[in-house]
Amino acid sequence: MTDHTIAVPATRTTTGARAAPGNPLKRFFQATEIDTRLLGMVVAMLAIWIGFHIMSGGLFLTSRNLWNLSVQAASVSVMATGMVLVIVTRNIDLSVGSILGFVGMIMAVTQTKFLPAWLGYDHPANWFLALAVGIVLGSAIGAFQGMIIAFLNVPSFIVTLGGLLVWRGAAWMVTSGATVAPMDTTFRLMGGGADGSIGATASWIVGVIACLFIVLSILHSRKQRKRFGFPLKPVWAEFVVGIVSCGVVLGAVNVLNSYYMPVNLARKYAEDHGIAWPENGLDIPLGIAIPVLIALGIAIVMTFLTNRTRFGRYVFAIGGNPEAAELAGIKTRWVTVRLFALMGALCAIAAAISTARLNAATNAQGTLDELYTIAAAVIGGTSLAGGVGTIAGAVLGALVMQSLNSGMVLLGMDAPLQSIVIGMVLVLAVWLDTIYRARAR
Repeated sequence: MTDHTIAVPATRTTTGARAAPGNPLKRFFQATEIDTRLLGMVVAMLAIWIGFHIMSGGLFLTSRNLWNLSVQAASVSVMATGMVLVIVTRNIDLSVGSILGFVGMIMAVTQTKFLPAWLGYDHPANWFLALAVGIVLGSAIGAFQGMIIAFLNVPSFIVTLGGLLVWRGAAWMVTSGATVAPMDTTFRLMGGGADGSIGATASWIVGVIACLFIVLSILHSRKQRKRFGFPLKPVWAEFVVGIVSCGVVLGAVNVLNSYYMPVNLARKYAEDHGIAWPENGLDIPLGIAIPVLIALGIAIVMTFLTNRTRFGRYVFAIGGNPEAAELAGIKTRWVTVRLFALMGALCAIAAAISTARLNAATNAQGTLDELYTIAAAVIGGTSLAGGVGTIAGAVLGALVMQSLNSGMVLLGMDAPLQSIVIGMVLVLAVWLDTIYRARAR
């Protein structure tokens, strides 16, 4: 984003970075290069958490609720990372919730009816084959819609609105509206729960690895800046970013490890693993849930795809100026097809998480998820005008949306009132985005 301010002479520090003008706070943000928009989202989310915690009588900011919050936000977070790129190219996908429901139903039928007949129940390959079928199907649906948009020049709004109706109806036709359950034992691990979590020790290992990744990323970025002669951040700024980032990661791991299995599940766990049940019971921390790890892994991959690959650069080039991108030799139509195929694959992964968490596939699965996904991307800073958006912002947006839902449930608010609040938040987010971009011009 270009900042149209009057340039003033700046002196170089010992690290090679330019001294930032303005007040100390502005100098701090310029030295650390923290995205103030994302920081504002974090502050807003913390304010929402504190507000709900007070209004719910201390129920919101508990390890149990935050653990559930992370699991519930996983499927929307996965789809929101793809929706960012769709909106960046000035398109929209209204069919993601229906694709989730249809693909989830196909995966459920595959692992409960077809695969057991061929391989037997609880075959080790059942969950993988069902997931593979879902991802292939989701990619095919997305590519089909993308080809209509790209080669027949039908607006994405109309194509995906039709997809919303078609795939929702197709989900019903697969089983005539019947619920399909239960899922394969291994497949259910993708939904979280007592068995679908990695435990305290593994969670701390993941946290330490994440901190090492953060430190190595900072060192690599500094090395690249020096290599190409770019101004370096002050050393203190690197330390601040690294310490705060690692603190957030380890703090989140500590919170998730603070949630213990309910007594009945802990007793079953002890019986299954031959652990003697003590008089005072067992405190078995759940740790990070597998769907959360999946969502974080998808976010990392999508961030790399967005920032470090030719495909990502093409997506933002198309969103910034489609005509210029076409003249520059970018095959914009095929980029669009691949983008919607990627969106379909992400819907399939989200369907696997959702189906595994419910341990069933229902006809209503994914209803209104398209609105939550779009809202997460927009709240996360993705501009509906195209060309601007971040994966991290979409993940934060998904957390904000789920925080609102979770908080309103704890307060006992009726479903219609919850919809009103979500709608108002979405409109407010777009209005704030409009103001932000008007000031940045």
